[in-house]
Amino acid sequence: MKRQIAIALFLATAGCSGSGGHDGPLDVSVIGDPPAIVDPSQKTLRTGDAALVAATAQGLIRFDASGQIEPGVAIRWDVSDDGLYYTFRIDGESGFDAAGVARRLREMIGRTSNNPLKPMLGAIDEIIAVTPEVVEIRLTAPRPNFLQLLAQPEMALIKSRSTGGSGPLKIDGRGPGWLLLGPLSIDNDEEPNPADIARQQVRLRGDRAAMAVVRFREGTAQAVLGGRFQDLAIARAAQMPANTLRFDPVSGLFGLAVSDTSGFLGSAENRRALSMAIDRDRLVATFAVKGWRPAVTIAPAGMADLPAPATPDWVDTPLQQRRAIAVNALATGAPPARIRVAMPEGPGARLLFAFLRSGWASIGVDAVAVGPRDKADLRLIDQVAPADTGAWYLRQFQCNRAPVCSETVDALLEQARTAATLPERNLALAEADARLVQITPFIPLAMPLRWSLVTSTLNNFKENPRGAHPLNHLRRGKR
Repeated sequence: MKRQIAIALFLATAGCSGSGGHDGPLDVSVIGDPPAIVDPSQKTLRTGDAALVAATAQGLIRFDASGQIEPGVAIRWDVSDDGLYYTFRIDGESGFDAAGVARRLREMIGRTSNNPLKPMLGAIDEIIAVTPEVVEIRLTAPRPNFLQLLAQPEMALIKSRSTGGSGPLKIDGRGPGWLLLGPLSIDNDEEPNPADIARQQVRLRGDRAAMAVVRFREGTAQAVLGGRFQDLAIARAAQMPANTLRFDPVSGLFGLAVSDTSGFLGSAENRRALSMAIDRDRLVATFAVKGWRPAVTIAPAGMADLPAPATPDWVDTPLQQRRAIAVNALATGAPPARIRVAMPEGPGARLLFAFLRSGWASIGVDAVAVGPRDKADLRLIDQVAPADTGAWYLRQFQCNRAPVCSETVDALLEQARTAATLPERNLALAEADARLVQITPFIPLAMPLRWSLVTSTLNNFKENPRGAHPLNHLRRGKR
């Protein structure tokens, strides 16, 4: 009892401490609202929610510090030579059996599920419990990046909204604006030392960008996660030491999706003209992030199922000539007085909009920025792709999701989903991509931009293409 009281007092003191020193709990601020354990099949995960769910309710597998796959509830797995059978052996100490895992996975792709990954899991034919310890997922056709999807927080196996699932961390305590997460178990034959426990804990907050940066600058946070383009100027203004500001080489959708086709944007020619007028190279150069790439295609090049995405026919035309072509295309109809563009808040968003407005003014189109929830003609989309598959990009513009769409494209995507072989699937996706370029439902700008602030003591933090930074892997040591 004395040992338990000592641990409780130590943890209570650590939870109230402002500094959370490097030998105690790791203080992490995630930009956004306070994190909560949310069922991804019922509600979209915000940035902080995803961090908390991934930490407390792992799926069959999960991401490590490098964005690679590591064991979760499943201690090992095997994929058949034809890529149609995925067999997972369940950890007997996870609190799940195979039947429970199979039931939860079926619910995630069920008729009433709102899981955002559900459209990407259409190749699943069956999920069955082969034995009490073995789950098998059977596909109708191979999916080379299927494991990347299963490792996402949206595939977490949640037991309770108050406690999460099987870890790797658990909620040890709560305070005003923070959650204290600790190891699910201590791998030690001796009695646990309260200080050893504290060094494995994470105190997690959801903060506005400015507050998160202030905490970091003052040393009361050792990491800030979830940074986006709109808040980058705030991090830079703090003038942190070299190698403190880190960027993930992620891919995804960063651009403008059409949200209202009742007026000017009802014309594909007008949408195309707006895309042609943007100086993407200058935009990317202004943000001065090494490796940040402009984009003119819906999906990036090099993916297994869409290696060479379709490019618009103006891609090699010099900017001034493109703008002249756009002016001529608009000459047949007077442009509207203004276009409403829904943007997030933040200095980066204001800078981006200034570039857009300047480019469109050069072809005689005015624009006004509106709030992210206001009625708009164009809406900024900023999403990291959950897996390296072109199908994810194209499915964002199906007719049940986007006002500018094509029933032919939808049919091709369904054809790709049911294709028996990868070459047949790739061919259908390539044709769907080419048709989407023709109707321009989306104006690509660049790859998404994701940044973090990390102290030099977080020696296990690694930039990675998934943008995944599991809380249990931020510093070395057993979790």
